[in-house]
Amino acid sequence: MGLHVFMDTAMVVIWCSMLGRVVDALGVSIDERGALSDHDRRRVEVKAPGIIERKSVHEPMQTGLKAVDSLVPIGRGQRELIIGDRQTGKTAIAIDTILNQKQMHSKATSDSETLYCVYALEYSILVAATASDPSLLQFLAPYPGCAIGEYFRDNGMHAFIIYDDLSEQVVAYRQIVAKRSDQTGVGSLTTLPVIETQVGDVSAYIPTNVISITNGQIYLETQLFYRGVRPTINVGLSVSCVGSAAQLKAMKQVCGSPKLDLAQYREVATFAQIGPDRDAAIQALLNRGERLTEVLKQPQYAPLPIEKQILVIYAAVNGFCDQMPLDKNFQYERTIPKSAKP
Repeated sequence: MGLHVFMDTAMVVIWCSMLGRVVDALGVSIDERGALSDHDRRRVEVKAPGIIERKSVHEPMQTGLKAVDSLVPIGRGQRELIIGDRQTGKTAIAIDTILNQKQMHSKATSDSETLYCVYALEYSILVAATASDPSLLQFLAPYPGCAIGEYFRDNGMHAFIIYDDLSEQVVAYRQIVAKRSDQTGVGSLTTLPVIETQVGDVSAYIPTNVISITNGQIYLETQLFYRGVRPTINVGLSVSCVGSAAQLKAMKQVCGSPKLDLAQYREVATFAQIGPDRDAAIQALLNRGERLTEVLKQPQYAPLPIEKQILVIYAAVNGFCDQMPLDKNFQYERTIPKSAKP
């Protein structure tokens, strides 16, 4: 790949053999694996397709994270912001999403079913602009990265791109089309920009501007990190504007109540710490909330296939885990998919 500037128009040269490679903001290979070949050239700055050429987001883009796929679903073509303080797991969510695409990638039978990631690994592309690079290269990096993703989208394939992070590159971020219609190609480009907040302040200048041009946000909370909740997703402040339209029918049926149950649990748990007197209903709500919180915990680099997520969440929502000790919850969760009959 190479970045060429003609008058006031920048063009990026894209190779089909770019998958699994690492390039800098100018398109120069920096992974010491030799030059690239078999290229195509396209503009970096292109006019976004009009409304007629678009289609509403309706297909799920599975992240492999139970807390996201069930409560804050992301659809193909959506722009979902990942926002939180430093070291709350923003990049971890992005990497786990990439790892989950490897499972989806291996099951695909055609390019239209494969989701390509503009990031890293053998089915992905990494456009790197590190802190040691000049500020001009840091400014340019999102543009060729976005153009590469648009190449897959415009050729009837699915891709998603991660901007990690946009706190210093937000001036380079530009709004992109969501999803192509069936008449203009069925490709999509899903965007996961990352923003770092200061002391949880989401009302600062950069976060509010990026929130205004995305279709929802996954909010990561420092206090949850200190309590051992991973991923540290605050379900109450996280939202997806696409909602259940981007969920599978089975997931839509089982995850209707957990978000409300978790919200009630957090409210009741605050008052329950003040007084020891609890009636049966309050105790049942606390038990259910504690187990739902445990079920949504997930170790890093361990994305879960969607069919197993549905089984686990169904068991938690319908009370199968209510009598289970909290320290045995993870072990019980691992046995649920194994005990289910195909």
